[in-house]
Amino acid sequence: MQQNYQDAMAMVRKFGKPDLFLTFTCNPSWSEILNSMEGVQRPEDRPDIIVRVFNMKLKELLEDICKHGIFGTVLAYIYVIEFQKRGLPHAHILLTLDSESKIRTKDDIDKFVSAELPDPCTDLRLFQIVTKCMVHGPCGTININFPCMRDGQCCKSFPKQFKDDTEENVNGYPIYRRRATEPVQVGKYSIDNRWVVPWLLKKFNAHINVEVCASVKSFKYLYKYVYKGHDAASVLYCTLFLYFEYKKKVLWIMMKF
Repeated sequence: MQQNYQDAMAMVRKFGKPDLFLTFTCNPSWSEILNSMEGVQRPEDRPDIIVRVFNMKLKELLEDICKHGIFGTVLAYIYVIEFQKRGLPHAHILLTLDSESKIRTKDDIDKFVSAELPDPCTDLRLFQIVTKCMVHGPCGTININFPCMRDGQCCKSFPKQFKDDTEENVNGYPIYRRRATEPVQVGKYSIDNRWVVPWLLKKFNAHINVEVCASVKSFKYLYKYVYKGHDAASVLYCTLFLYFEYKKKVLWIMMKF
């Protein structure tokens, strides 16, 4: 991982800082996965099918980005695949665009990234996907037991503040437009634009989080983040040497702490 990080820094020296950071997460409810189940099988019973479908979807997403240019011309990109503790794969993707495709203004940001709920009257399918895949929590005072809560506060800083216009650069990241709207019912909670994760989706029906890298302050952290490696735990083994006089035998016992 350290060597990969150094290679990424070499790419930055040649092509410049990354412009977009995407997180693409597998959706176990994809029809390609559900249609492959047999009998009473559930997606978690077939991780082989999950990773195969995710790999195909990821290749299609990368083809849309790099060949079809949905963000513009891509000079360089890297991606790293990780697995959640539930077993679902997700990919972190960093894109570097050419000078003509750079995201420089708030209008450019609003063109590619949204942090608002779609209008269900004009696009019901997109509204359903966003409310299912791109809503954080809810957490905070309405759900203090949500996993993101630390000392009574959300570690992801949700709910965000309402914002009429996008701000281009605040500590290395933009603050996306989140206009005040009427709350909508999602499950047992009422949510509004303050709970929406920045998104780009409809074709893939999955969690696709998009962040604009607005400053050189953020890119080193991002590359270290994607190359942090898998979760690991240290285990100390202690070997106990026991001698049983009455049997004249030696017994080695491995104990884990």
